[in-house]
Amino acid sequence: MTKDLQTVLMVEDEADIREVVKMSLEMVGGLRVETCSSGEAAIQRAQGLAPDLILLDVMMPGMDGPSTLQGLRGLAGLERTPVVFMTAKVMQSEVEQYKALGAVEVIPKPFDPMTLADQLNGIWKRLHGGG
Repeated sequence: MTKDLQTVLMVEDEADIREVVKMSLEMVGGLRVETCSSGEAAIQRAQGLAPDLILLDVMMPGMDGPSTLQGLRGLAGLERTPVVFMTAKVMQSEVEQYKALGAVEVIPKPFDPMTLADQLNGIWKRLHGGG
């Protein structure tokens, strides 16, 4: 039996979005959420956290989502951690490009805080043969 999704690392440069995601995943989904405001911070903290899943904004100043994903993949223990991009850019070609980079799914912004935990749990179960 696969373990349930428990710890999510959320990387997002906008503080209000970080707060909404954290509250929604913790209060509605019962998940443990760690947040980082930049790709650089995520790469520094991710290894110590060993998150089950990484929720990653695509458009960030400095190190964008795809660059952050590449950096995370270079860290021991995070080579296969599922990454879900969050972005307002969800044209089919863009979604395919993000998946080609290694994202397991793309969640469009704006997202519904009441269903976000269910979305992530659904992705987790699908990846681990549970749905």
